[in-house]
Amino acid sequence: MTQRTDAATKTDPAAKTDTAGSPAPAPALDADALLDDPDIRIVVCCGSGGVGKTTTAAALGVRAAERGRKVVVLTIDPARRLAQSMGIDSLDNIPRRVPGIEGAGTGELHAMMLDMKRTFDEIVEAHADGERARAILENPFYQSLSAGFAGTQEYMAMEKLGQLRARNEWDLIIVDTPPSRSALDFLDAPKRLGSFLDGKFIKLLMAPAKMGGRAGMKFLNVGMSMMTGTLGKLLGGQFLRDVQTFVAAMDTMFGGFRTRADATYRLLQAPGTAFLVVATPERDALREAAYFVERLAAEEMPLAGLVLNRVHGSDAARLSAEQALAAAENLDGVGIVDQTAGKAGLRDPADRSADSPAAVPAPGAAPDTTPDATPDNSEREDSEDREPTPGHVPDTPGTPSVEELTAGLLRLHAERMQVVAREQRTRDRFTALHPEVAVTEVAALPGDVHDLEGLRAVGDRLATGSVPAGAA
Repeated sequence: MTQRTDAATKTDPAAKTDTAGSPAPAPALDADALLDDPDIRIVVCCGSGGVGKTTTAAALGVRAAERGRKVVVLTIDPARRLAQSMGIDSLDNIPRRVPGIEGAGTGELHAMMLDMKRTFDEIVEAHADGERARAILENPFYQSLSAGFAGTQEYMAMEKLGQLRARNEWDLIIVDTPPSRSALDFLDAPKRLGSFLDGKFIKLLMAPAKMGGRAGMKFLNVGMSMMTGTLGKLLGGQFLRDVQTFVAAMDTMFGGFRTRADATYRLLQAPGTAFLVVATPERDALREAAYFVERLAAEEMPLAGLVLNRVHGSDAARLSAEQALAAAENLDGVGIVDQTAGKAGLRDPADRSADSPAAVPAPGAAPDTTPDATPDNSEREDSEDREPTPGHVPDTPGTPSVEELTAGLLRLHAERMQVVAREQRTRDRFTALHPEVAVTEVAALPGDVHDLEGLRAVGDRLATGSVPAGAA
C-alpha cells in the first residue's frame, strides 16, 4: 500500500510502545498539512453509509478554500445535504460557486453533484459527430443504460473526476463517494468496462456493422439465430435490435472509454491523490473501514488516514460508570428519592422542628379538609417573603426532587461512560489490526450540520484531531 508518511502524519516516537501492554496510539493525521500540500490535488472520502462522508468532504472543502486553495467538491451521494449545508438551492453536474467563504487568501469553493446520465450524454456529444451522437442519445437501450445500468454510476464518476482534473481549473478536488462497499466500486469500473467490451456478446453484436453489406446481414442472421429464440421471447426482438444499433453507433467510442478509465485509475494511484477512510467508532463501521484499508492496499492506492467521526466523551470522565451507578443506588437505598416531594420532605431539620406538631399529620391520618372560619394569611405572606432554600423543589405534583434528578443524571453519566469505554475498545481493535493508519478523531457535535458555520466547526475538529474529554 502506498502509505503517506510525510507532513500529513504526525507521529510521536515516544508513543510507539505502551508499558501497560495496551495498543500503542495510532499516528495522528494532520488534516491541515494534507490540505495545504500543493502536491495533493485529489482527496477521496470513502466509507460505509451514515458515517458522515458528505459532511467530512464539505468541511474539508470549506477549510481548504479558506486556507487559500481553489477547491471543488464532487458528491456522488444523491442526498441534498451538501447543497443545504453550503447555502445552495441545488447541485447539478456543473460546479457552483459557494458564497460566504472567508479567509485571507484567494481561495474559492465550488460544489457539484454527479448527474450520471448527463455525464454520459456529454461524453457522447464530445466524441461523436452530430448525426451519430443524436442516434445514440435517442436509442432506447442507451437511455436505459445511461439512466441506471449497474456500474454506470461508478464509471461516470471516474469520467467526471478525469474531466475535472484535465481542466486543471482547481487546486484540489474532493470526492464524496456513495455509501457502503460500492464506495470503492469505481476502482473496478475500468476492469468491468474492459470485460464488457471484450465479451462475446458485444463482439457478436459488433460484427455485422464491421462486416457490412449482405455478408454482415448473413452473419447477423446466423449469429443472432441462437439468441433470438430465447432472448427474443424474453426481451423482444426490438430490444435486441436496439442493443445492436447502440453497439454499432458506439463502436468508435469504446476505445476512448477504456483509455480514459485507465488514465483515471492511474491518477487515483498517483502520489497526488489521498484517500481518507471515514468511520464512526462503532463495530460495523470500523469493520467496513478495515475493508477499505485492505482494499486500497491491494489496489496500491495512497491512503492518507482514517477520520473517526462522532466520537463521544465526557467532561466528568473522572467519575467512572461504576462510581456513578453506585452513587445512584446509594440514593435509592437510603430512601431519599422516595421522600414526598415538597417542603415536608426537603426542608432543613431546623425548619421542621419549629413546626407545630399539629401541622404534621400522623402517619396514615386523613388530611384535614375542613375550612378554617378565620383563615390566617400570615403563613402565606411569610412563605412568599421568605428566601428560597437552595435546592428547593416547588410543591408541584409530579415534580422530581433534587435527589431524584441527581440519581437520574448519575445514571445518564454512567451510560455515557459505558459508550465512551465501548468506543475506545473498538478503536483499539482497529488500531491493533492497522497500526500504520494515521487517525484523526472528531468529537460529536451537539446537533446536525446545516450551514457553513457547522462545517467550519467540523473542519476545526478535523484539523486538531480533537478528542472529547474522557475519550482518551
